[in-house]
Amino acid sequence: MATVSRIRSSLSVFNKILRSNSQLSPLHPQLSKGFSTSSLQKEQKVKVPLALFGGSGNYASALYIAAVKTNALEKVESEILDLVEASKKADTYFQFTKDLSVPAETRVNAINEICTQAKFSDVTKHFLVVLAENGRLRNLDTIAKRFVELTMAHKGEVKVTVTSVIPLPPEEEKELKETLQETLGQGKKVKVEQKVDPSILGGLVVEFGQKVFDMSIKSRARQMERFLREPIHFGTL
Repeated sequence: MATVSRIRSSLSVFNKILRSNSQLSPLHPQLSKGFSTSSLQKEQKVKVPLALFGGSGNYASALYIAAVKTNALEKVESEILDLVEASKKADTYFQFTKDLSVPAETRVNAINEICTQAKFSDVTKHFLVVLAENGRLRNLDTIAKRFVELTMAHKGEVKVTVTSVIPLPPEEEKELKETLQETLGQGKKVKVEQKVDPSILGGLVVEFGQKVFDMSIKSRARQMERFLREPIHFGTL
């Protein structure tokens, strides 16, 4: 994607900023003042579709509210995911976000530069600045995953993870998707994510929401093993 390429090309600014104290500038209080997790969640004029807990959940909910209010949910989601993807391929960025010894001013300057290069929206830019100020850039991957949970719920999508020994053929995936669609009912869109795990030996493991349907050969073998270990009681003749 073009955005990812722009992000990756702009990551070199980290080294420049880290080496030059002259590029540092004082933090701007207004950036975080209007984008704190507490102030955004207190307004609640925008209803969060899922109740998320913990620090990552709070940040994701705050970003969701800000994005919905500015009618930029899809754009913000795309930008956040692009940044996460780019960060996985940039060792400098990864080390930079993990290192809390780096001054907050340095992190903010770097994020501002990256957002400008990538042409991110103001919502995304301000949110990332808050993460940089609060030393939370290292949690961006987790926050992004929680944010995607909210955007999927917003769109009525349900993520279904299907684990199998080999990738499901298109016909079987379609049949499974149709079955799940019938189970979930109207108003929900099934989004299947396939995982390959040879250790399950065969069969399927289907997960969505808080439900897990383990139909793997590995699970059946364990059940049989437990059954065989149980003592056999003979009735009196």
